[in-house]
Amino acid sequence: MTKTYKIEVDCANCAEKMQEAAKKTEGVAEATVSFMTQKMKIDFADGADEKSVMKQVLKACKKVEPDCEIEL
Repeated sequence: MTKTYKIEVDCANCAEKMQEAAKKTEGVAEATVSFMTQKMKIDFADGADEKSVMKQVLKACKKVEPDCEIEL
């Protein structure tokens, strides 16, 4: 299952770091973060719980960019 989320990210470099952090999160098969569109696309692994995975993605992204926001 793939879902797209609206995000707030300040620069392209931060978007790249957030993308890498999201990809390393358990339950995420693939992640794409676009600074230009301010969107994050997450492809969830089979059987992953979307809400708990996204909580972990947000936590990982906040380590990279403390003021990032993901509209869940």
